[in-house]
Amino acid sequence: MSGTRRGGGLLVAGTTSDAGKSVVTAGICRWLARQGVKVAPFKAQNMSLNSFVTREGAEIGRAQAMQAQAARVEPTALMNPVLLKPGSDRSSQVVLLGKPVGEMSARGFFGGSGGSSPGKALHGGRQEQLLGVVTDCLEQLRGTYDAVICEGAGSPAEINLRRTDIVNMGIARAARFPVVVVGDIDRGGVFASFFGTTALLSPEDQALIAGYLVNKFRGDVSLLEPGMEMLRGLTGRATYGVLPFQHGLGIDEEDGLRVSLRGAVRESVVAPPVGEDVLRVAVCAVPLMSNFTDVDALAAEPGVVVRFVDRAEELADADLVVVPGTRGTVKALAWLRERGLADALARRAAEGRPVLGICGGFQALGEHIEDDVESRAGSVDGLGLLPVRVRFEREKTLARPTGTALGEPVDGYEIHHGVAEVLGGEPFLDGCRVGAVWGTHWHGSLESDGFRRAFLREVAAAAGRRFVPAPDTCFAALREEQLDLLGDLIEEHADTDALLKLIESGAPAGLPFLPPGAP
Repeated sequence: MSGTRRGGGLLVAGTTSDAGKSVVTAGICRWLARQGVKVAPFKAQNMSLNSFVTREGAEIGRAQAMQAQAARVEPTALMNPVLLKPGSDRSSQVVLLGKPVGEMSARGFFGGSGGSSPGKALHGGRQEQLLGVVTDCLEQLRGTYDAVICEGAGSPAEINLRRTDIVNMGIARAARFPVVVVGDIDRGGVFASFFGTTALLSPEDQALIAGYLVNKFRGDVSLLEPGMEMLRGLTGRATYGVLPFQHGLGIDEEDGLRVSLRGAVRESVVAPPVGEDVLRVAVCAVPLMSNFTDVDALAAEPGVVVRFVDRAEELADADLVVVPGTRGTVKALAWLRERGLADALARRAAEGRPVLGICGGFQALGEHIEDDVESRAGSVDGLGLLPVRVRFEREKTLARPTGTALGEPVDGYEIHHGVAEVLGGEPFLDGCRVGAVWGTHWHGSLESDGFRRAFLREVAAAAGRRFVPAPDTCFAALREEQLDLLGDLIEEHADTDALLKLIESGAPAGLPFLPPGAP
């Protein structure tokens, strides 16, 4: 593939949120990487509570870190220059070039007034002024890589937001990138969505809409062909492929409650548990839950059943309860108490039944919290299950720690404002352990295979289960298999020659305008 033009690219847009943009972007990155093309992913602006820390200490969306892995390159802040981390229905923390710069209301961010200022970087809080920042990041990537595959957000036809758009047609126009629109046919109405999305764009934007990609199709593709021909006649644009519905696509999600690799394990042929028992894991679905991908590695183990819960009764048969990370530790504490989960956790601790707190969950398990930053609630009592006191600082900790626990090497990453003072217990990573209650700020620790197996053996012993971890489960290998599956979907079901031509040469000339268009 040496003919790929340096700095070429493509924007993968969608008719809706969750149409499959992340999957398609990752699949194209893996397909190109397998062809020897030096490729990078890019998403100008992401809204997600699932994030990752790069080696240079920058915070980006986990989806872009996953796409970088698909491209076989190291993730950097350039690949996701703007990350919005919701703190409520109306405000988000703005992370710019990997560092938090403040909180802002949605109205303020998208061009209105209101919300606290996130600092000079946003020049008064208008999103449109970030276009220069994101285009600069994209140009830096184009100067380094043969191709950049951009992921859009939501739909490019959000006409109420087009004036300040920096992630869909705004970035496509700035870079003169062709756009392929992905539609989820499993939801129905995909042809109307393709046509309507195009027809709601301005003539200048429509000139970059090269064509369409059908996602999540079930059945005989020949049944779609008449519709695709009619769509081409109506729009003058080709459909670049029909991707089949595929169970268990294990990718890191932006939001939602799906356990990504759990799908892959439960919906495919998997070896039975090694021991006589399964291990049941209940994850408390706390408000503003972040980095719930931490439990993916547990779900990848044969014999481990993971589910999300929001009622105290659902903890009764759990062998391990996980209190995960959250963007609102104080809010999560109130939620745990209101639903009776706090009392259930206290009973578990008293009975020596396993509980694991990660990041915000670890903070909630402590004795006391001083928070004048995240919730501004001041002094709040924790659940008192671990001898830990937490003070929230304005500077966010972003780190990639390594260490040893339970006799095994461990890698992780940290993303938190709360600083923990550990006053007792046994050391456990950066946190502590008391009886069968563990707590740590480290995300991703369970992806370390030896440590995960040692931890599960401890859990099984405390729970009285005859569960034995599989000796050969390799989480990194499972993730690579999933990324190869995404590459296979593109290679086998998309018109790769046509996609490569788009990446090299841009959108075809003379694409027709579909009325009515937009201002």
